[in-house]
Amino acid sequence: MSKSTKAGSDSGAKGDKVWAIMALVSGIGAAKVTNKVLSSGWKASTGRKPPANPADPDVRLVEAVLWSAATGATVALARMFAQRRAANYYVKSVGRLPKQLEKDER
Repeated sequence: MSKSTKAGSDSGAKGDKVWAIMALVSGIGAAKVTNKVLSSGWKASTGRKPPANPADPDVRLVEAVLWSAATGATVALARMFAQRRAANYYVKSVGRLPKQLEKDER
C-alpha cells in the first residue's frame, strides 16, 4: 500500500471516529432536552411528576404506558433529527457521508 493510499484511509478512519463522537453527543443532547421538555409537559398537564420508573408496580399502568410511549417515541425522533443535522454538518465539512451512513445499494 502506498503512503498516499494509507494516509487517505487514515484520514477516513479519523473522520469516522469524529462522526461517531458527533452522533453520540448530538443524540445524548437531544435525549436530555426532550426528556426535560416532556417532563415539564407531563407535570403541567397532570399536576404530577412523571413516573421515575414506569416498571414500578406502584405506578398506575395507564401512566406507565403513556409515559413510556411518549418518551420512547419522542426521544427516538429527537435523536434522529439531531443526528441528521450532525450528518449534514459532517458532509459539509468532510465532503462525504461517514461510512456508518453510506447509502444502501437498492
